[in-house]
Amino acid sequence: MITLGDYLIVSGILFVIGFAGVMLRRNLIIILMSLELMLNAANLSLVAFSRFRVDSTGLPNYDVQVFVFFIITVAAAEVAVGLAIIVALYRARQTTDVKDISSLKF
Repeated sequence: MITLGDYLIVSGILFVIGFAGVMLRRNLIIILMSLELMLNAANLSLVAFSRFRVDSTGLPNYDVQVFVFFIITVAAAEVAVGLAIIVALYRARQTTDVKDISSLKF
């Protein structure tokens, strides 16, 4: 049987992979994908805690899972805005490398 610790280990591994992607990569698209991976790791841990916390009736607490849907919605909006900024930077500077972008002024 899969325990809460198993979910938290997978969530921690996903978060570390995402954090390493943010810290080590220089491409803005990879950094954006790594941020999404970190958000999904947090969502996985929230859902795991929700699943293993049982009420007095024996049913899981679904309040946290509703909160996860809001996080997914905010993440989708972040991707839309982030990709728009990346496209604008690429059109102006012809690169998506972080070290070549010194400021957001055009």
